[in-house]
Amino acid sequence: MLTFKRALIAAAVFITMLFLVTRSHPTANTMTVIKDTDSQQDSKEKAGSTPSTPSATPIPDNMVPLSGKKPKNSQQLPLGDFSKAPIRDKLSYQFPYDVESKFPAYIWQTWKYTPASGDFGENFRPAEASWSEKHPGFIHEVITDQVAVHLLRHLYASIPEVLEAYNALPMAVLKADFFRYLILLARGGIYSDIDTHALKSAAEWLPESVPREAIGLVIGIEADPDRPDWKEWYSRRIQFCQWTIQSKPGHPVLREIVANITLETLKRKENGSLKSFKDNKVIEFTGPALWTDTIFDFLNDEKYFDMSTGKGNITWRDFTGMKEAKKVGDVVVLPITSFSPGVQQMGAEDYDHPMAFVKHEFEGTWKPENLRHIGVTTEEAEKKKQQ
Repeated sequence: MLTFKRALIAAAVFITMLFLVTRSHPTANTMTVIKDTDSQQDSKEKAGSTPSTPSATPIPDNMVPLSGKKPKNSQQLPLGDFSKAPIRDKLSYQFPYDVESKFPAYIWQTWKYTPASGDFGENFRPAEASWSEKHPGFIHEVITDQVAVHLLRHLYASIPEVLEAYNALPMAVLKADFFRYLILLARGGIYSDIDTHALKSAAEWLPESVPREAIGLVIGIEADPDRPDWKEWYSRRIQFCQWTIQSKPGHPVLREIVANITLETLKRKENGSLKSFKDNKVIEFTGPALWTDTIFDFLNDEKYFDMSTGKGNITWRDFTGMKEAKKVGDVVVLPITSFSPGVQQMGAEDYDHPMAFVKHEFEGTWKPENLRHIGVTTEEAEKKKQQ
């Protein structure tokens, strides 16, 4: 006879088995498109009803890239051997990655002065304040160059090669690029340039249908130049933006880009080529070109993705012209409208579009004036100056 006690035990065993089975299966080998429901939202908003939540659906068969999988856990290094370990092992050991953790409630920005200083530019105050206004309860820090040095000494004390590389970089923009990767690798959260406005809270960047415990990196499209002369304006056919990034600490993309910059900087320091570094090489050395290459390398890395079931490498063709967010493994790629609204080209919508999350002023203060609005037509640049 089935007693209450036996029924309770049976239920507990069933739930335990279900938990173990679901946790042991790898993620499905698909890329998903997070469907854009702007038209439905607009019509419902006009009617006074609540907008529906976007959902994720499989991408067509001819565009099925590979799904993410966790790499095998590496053996813990003996403390005596740690100083001799490869830098990637050191970074992995010091900043382990847990995709199931929460996105840290940090907002990181860098500038010459803090908002408390009278020297903080008045033109930056509305942009800086927007991040705190849209993210109450977040820790929002504007890090100066002097503070960055001490903060990195604390975070990377056990990996002196990183500190040596950071201090060796000959230009402020190189250090600014490097810092965003370093702080996100160590602490996670959101990094955004000081000339960006938060249009919507990061809580709205991903729809409720996408489980946060399955995502570790959120990035956006910076450029999708579908024009014959795109190489005259951009370094990559699809370029991922790095003026706004959200991540969990320890993400492999961040670990790889930190390792690459560290090793390349120390090599150039040793051969003396850092002294003659040109500012037109920034994009390739630490900027969006390197960032884009590192992301594509990750999406096609057999350590994290099952390459046997895919239909080829993931390339720029999988992201060109996209109007909705796409999920690949633990990475979500947002369309160009999300972090580049209002640029009036490459399919970007305006600032009031439902998918517009961050407004970028494109100040590019480290660049010469003729390079600050790269890819923008003369007519568009003139409009920008008049605003």
